[in-house]
Amino acid sequence: MSGDARTKAQTPGLSRAGVLAALRGAGEATRLRILALLAGAELNVKDLTQILGQSQPRISRHLKLMVEAGLITRFREGSWVFFRLADQGAEGALARAIVDSLDASDLTIARDRARAVAVQKARAEAAQAYFKSHAAEWDKIRTLHVAEKEVETAMDEALGQGPFHLFVDLGTGTGRILELFGGRADRALGFDLNHAMLAYARMKLERAGHAHAQVRHADLYNVPLPDEAADAVVLHQVLHFLDDPGAAIAEAARLLAPGGKLLIVDFAPHELEFLREQSAHRRLGFARDQLGRWLEDAGLKLERFRELKPQPSGGKLTVSLWLGVKPEMAGRKRKPNTRVEVAA
Repeated sequence: MSGDARTKAQTPGLSRAGVLAALRGAGEATRLRILALLAGAELNVKDLTQILGQSQPRISRHLKLMVEAGLITRFREGSWVFFRLADQGAEGALARAIVDSLDASDLTIARDRARAVAVQKARAEAAQAYFKSHAAEWDKIRTLHVAEKEVETAMDEALGQGPFHLFVDLGTGTGRILELFGGRADRALGFDLNHAMLAYARMKLERAGHAHAQVRHADLYNVPLPDEAADAVVLHQVLHFLDDPGAAIAEAARLLAPGGKLLIVDFAPHELEFLREQSAHRRLGFARDQLGRWLEDAGLKLERFRELKPQPSGGKLTVSLWLGVKPEMAGRKRKPNTRVEVAA
């Protein structure tokens, strides 16, 4: 049975009252236009007022009705609130069916999408400006260790092909890990505190057409997901920035379903003190046993460890990979159709 067929078979249908509420939520010209826009991108109220040329109170009212009907979802990112088409449950399936039934050649919808592209382009240019202003710093650090391609190949081998129900990237930054491994998951979520990086990551994911991969603003020590929600969690070059890496590992372990994998990629111990001042590194790398103890304290078993040493002619940083697994007996295995919601 295909994944789509399984989803249809496992997703409970809506009651008559639920269907009527959803249809009323979509049953207005502007709301149909909003649904079509949110099927292609995550947008906030300001974006929608610019695209549709309507007042903020009017747009907010339409959004409120559709959120209540379950056709769209909302999430907060700092002072902004973004919206997207619901992608889970019977309401999400109905929302997608409504959008798919719209005439692709409709001139109003086509113009809306063209204006949406212009709004997204402006947002992307701002995000790219931030990224470029920091690119030199990141490029300098990259020259100190093995090529990213080698690191990503090692990560690929450690994680395996999945498939994963939910894939989580903590400290997602530019969203690169979501790009690489999100395709192995029914749903992929990246969390970060840096708004500019989130904007850049969102732009890249939208351009690549990864509609099932999303980024959210959140603290790594308090991720807005329920216990045992994820099949795979990644902490890629994140721990050396943190004051309490052990607490971040414990939070990542909390998210894992029994049998789930936590992949940590970071530096081995080193003596490059300038990284503290220039790049805000809190820790100068981690020893195998040190992280192994944190994994054990979090209830995970260290299943794999690997070191990628730099070339003798250049870098000074060794990249280490730790793969921790939550034992199957740690809790009851989450069913494949368990619905995962992200707190607004």
